Amino acid sequence: MTQLTSILPTQVSAPQHVPVNITQPRQRDHFRQRRSYMVMTRAIDVTVAMMVLLLASPLLLLSAMLIKLTSRGPVLFRQQRAGFAGDPFEMYKLRTMYNGADDDKGLYLARNERKDGPCFKIRNDPRVTRVGRILRKLSIDELPQLINVLRGEMALVGPRPLPLNEAKTDTLQQRLRMSVKPGLTCLWQVSGRTEIPYEEWLALDIWYIRHQSLRLDFEILLRTIPAVLSTRGAY
Repeated sequence: MTQLTSILPTQVSAPQHVPVNITQPRQRDHFRQRRSYMVMTRAIDVTVAMMVLLLASPLLLLSAMLIKLTSRGPVLFRQQRAGFAGDPFEMYKLRTMYNGADDDKGLYLARNERKDGPCFKIRNDPRVTRVGRILRKLSIDELPQLINVLRGEMALVGPRPLPLNEAKTDTLQQRLRMSVKPGLTCLWQVSGRTEIPYEEWLALDIWYIRHQSLRLDFEILLRTIPAVLSTRGAY
């Protein structure tokens, strides 16, 4: 109950001498601000995604060639992820594991290093290729998700989308996580990624959702650059 009350906004009853409908203008202002924020972030998402894809196209082409030359299978890895309101969508990444590695996940469950939550991570995952290890370290494998941003399935900033079998909705916090579009980067991403315990990761996502603003989004985007270059928690 303590966790729930820390997330839910405090409700204050209107004084008896004040008409209850006085809150309606405030609600309308909130909705206008929210709609304005969504329109502006969508415009920024599309503009930045197109620019980065254009600038990164030589790097993506080189990465695609290395993937094809060093391992069999497609260049892109496609996986169903939980999006806004839990709706599934197909997320894109550069393939960093051998073809069919996702089907072999059950063979390595005992080696999962994330025991504190539903996520699956192995620091030295034997399924990752030599080229894939470099792409993951530099987060180059995430660049195709800019296509998901252009398609409106993701935003530049928002909670990271989890695979459908890892996206839990058992608690209020886990459900709130899906109340906004998933993002390419987030507070968890710039705070250590896989080094962050699951409960702290969840708390960071909820804090972001409650404090969403253009300023906060820009701060996270700026912090993403040194976070990626540091390679902290990337594997």
